[in-house]
Amino acid sequence: MKNDVHREIYLPEIVGRGYKQFWNFKGRYRIVKGSRASKKSKTAALNFIYNLMKYPAANLLVVRKTFRTLKDSCFTELKWAIHRFNCDRLWVIKESPLEMTYIPTGQKIFFRGLDDPLKVTSITVDVGSLCWLWIEEAYEITSESDFDVLDESIRGVVSDGLYKQITMTFNPWNERHWIKHRFFDEIAGTDANGKPIYKPRETVISADGEIFAATTNYLCNEFLDEADFRVFERMKLQNPRRYQVAGLGNWGIVEGLIYENWEEKTFDLNDIRAITGVKSAFGMDFGYTNDPSTLFCGMFDTANKTLYVFDEMYGFGMSNEQIFKTVEALGYRKEKIAADSASPKDIAELRRLGLTRITAARKGKDSINNGIQFLQNFHIVIHPRCVNFLTEISNYTWDKDKFGNAVNKPIDGFNHLMDAMRYAAEQFIRGGLFSFE
Repeated sequence: MKNDVHREIYLPEIVGRGYKQFWNFKGRYRIVKGSRASKKSKTAALNFIYNLMKYPAANLLVVRKTFRTLKDSCFTELKWAIHRFNCDRLWVIKESPLEMTYIPTGQKIFFRGLDDPLKVTSITVDVGSLCWLWIEEAYEITSESDFDVLDESIRGVVSDGLYKQITMTFNPWNERHWIKHRFFDEIAGTDANGKPIYKPRETVISADGEIFAATTNYLCNEFLDEADFRVFERMKLQNPRRYQVAGLGNWGIVEGLIYENWEEKTFDLNDIRAITGVKSAFGMDFGYTNDPSTLFCGMFDTANKTLYVFDEMYGFGMSNEQIFKTVEALGYRKEKIAADSASPKDIAELRRLGLTRITAARKGKDSINNGIQFLQNFHIVIHPRCVNFLTEISNYTWDKDKFGNAVNKPIDGFNHLMDAMRYAAEQFIRGGLFSFE
């Protein structure tokens, strides 16, 4: 590739290995599921910046389920890609509105969230056509009909040599997700009721050439160091079930769900506050490098046995100061928060920083299972903005012993917001005999 001063670069050196077919595919659907550290998002970002500079009539729309998650994910990845190509001077990057413009041609990268659908479907471009769509963390889109709306937005005639394409990148948490059947499987027949029977497609590219659907993992990421690889080796030994998904990028097999008493539904928080007797509840779980720090935000209607989940915090590598600033920015600094009692130093520091009402969740016998049983009696209504809560609750299952039999203990995974929810619920359990570890 050459830029305006004819600087030559060696593309494989910048991009690395493992994504040649992904890079060169020009069919309509380019789908990649992968493990953590599989460089799927970074490769996608590099590919889009490279191709936008290569095709002067192309424009890109970047979408996630909620707009607020874009700045710290796709927007940051694309800025990184621009810098890695050493072409910062060729781009104008704005944060208000979130937008990137390629200076030589005026091509644009737009950022939208599905939480404002009108803004997704009303985009017009000044140069060329809107021909490429990148859906990051596509797993968050639980409704196939929402995807269909996005699919239909990439339409119209494009100039010679250009092509229309939708790219989806995600972690493969749940084999029941509609993405699996639509892009990774093929119909093998029908059952007695006439419903299709699916089987995994044996080829990465579909027979009609329209779908590229591949699985990647950390083993193709030559930019990891030995310490990074040791994280996955420990996971392989200590948590083989999680390693299959978070390590190798295989589909998560969901059996024995702990919570099936929930639905995803948009609601107005002011309407919930108006319900007689409803009370707010906040819970926090601590993590850092490998586990996220989380904040659960809910409203309990105990009379009608309904729990409304209206907001969340979910982040890796957060210092206590970053946690405080995030909670403050969300508007919950003055709320009473029940936090993981295993981290008294973190609680003390957060209290010093300004979360003056944060307290330690109490300990007690059988606290986890008792908390789960209490919450199973509620109908849990989850606002679509709580994408991480939705991911966890749809994958939080009972563990199995070495013989594959379910045991009365949750898996060690998808439990960070689930734990925070239990901490928050302790104030509603009579007797105060236990809390939630």
